[in-house]
Amino acid sequence: MEKQSRKGLIDSSSPLGKLEGAGGIYIHIPFCKQACHYCDFHFSTSLKKKDELVNALVKEIELRKSEFKSTTVETIYFGGGTPSLLTNEELQFLIDSVYNNYKVSKNPEITLEANPDDLSKDRIIELSKSKINRLSIGIQSFFEADLKLMNRAHNATEAKACLEEATKYFNNISLDLIYGIPGASNEQWLQNIDMALGFGVPHISSYALTVEPKTALDSFIKKGVIEDVDDEQAHEQFHLLKEKLEASGFIHYELSNFGKEGFFSKNNSAYWQGKSYLGIGPSAHSFNGKQRGWNVRNNTKYIKALEANKLPIEIETLTQTDQYNEYIMTGLRTIWGVSIQKVENDFGIVFKDYLIEQAEIFINQQLLYIEDKHIRVTKKGQFLSDGIASELFKINLTC
Repeated sequence: MEKQSRKGLIDSSSPLGKLEGAGGIYIHIPFCKQACHYCDFHFSTSLKKKDELVNALVKEIELRKSEFKSTTVETIYFGGGTPSLLTNEELQFLIDSVYNNYKVSKNPEITLEANPDDLSKDRIIELSKSKINRLSIGIQSFFEADLKLMNRAHNATEAKACLEEATKYFNNISLDLIYGIPGASNEQWLQNIDMALGFGVPHISSYALTVEPKTALDSFIKKGVIEDVDDEQAHEQFHLLKEKLEASGFIHYELSNFGKEGFFSKNNSAYWQGKSYLGIGPSAHSFNGKQRGWNVRNNTKYIKALEANKLPIEIETLTQTDQYNEYIMTGLRTIWGVSIQKVENDFGIVFKDYLIEQAEIFINQQLLYIEDKHIRVTKKGQFLSDGIASELFKINLTC
């Protein structure tokens, strides 16, 4: 069976079909004060259409409620872009829209991605009085030179000041750090980690600096303005991070995420475990296990479509092979690994036998291991998990 795809403007009937069980809602806020040199996410540095965009988000929330008719919303996640550019009133308007149109669990995880320069003491206090109960703060580095190289909107002083205040009012805080920054030594990276730990946050997300095509960073490296990313050093810094955080009581539960017991990101864990989610906003993605959808990557087109009660979404129906590959990719990134029994139950004996045969290659290289009928990556293989997963993919099937 070949992939089936629908694209363009879709009427207000359920585009992905009805879902059951538990799910999450991701709301994309496509605005930033300035463009980080490494970023290729969808955003605009102009806030002229912010009011129209917020109204369009509410309209999409309303139009897609039938997709979650039998689903309980357990997480609401404001991502971007820079969601903290919205006022507290605008954020509450969006949260209320979810509550008014969906069944929401008693204690949902509601996360706001925020930049340090938006988190004044007064703003943090206001947010603490709202339904938002988790902050994900884009620190990236505590060093001025790193922040300037990445063209971050905040400075090192703001990074520290916002965490000092935020930890007084929120107990569920995650901060982002980036490793593999050109010119940043291993010693400096360890200092970054120590400073993060000093604030007592229970969750840290950390990513290797990646050079995406057509970004400013890509251009600067090609012109010789900035030295290229050193993959070997990034690998070293990943392992330094892992050792340091695990020694401090963090659990490395996903390739880029470390959390104390009870503080894993429920939103992100749902993605990796294959649960359903709705993506609201321009460029946002949705998934129901068998279909994937993504909204138009253009603010003006998005707004105009919703004003006409249309959903500017493209939908792809996943083949059995696609579903298997997606499970392998997400499963290998986590401590839960890939269940051999689940593969057999969901995809059949052919897929199970193929998986075990392919995995044997990496087991012999001590990059994978099997325990309790689950395939997991070894410490040696963790940094390579995405590449290993791609080698376990099943291809050229017609089912």
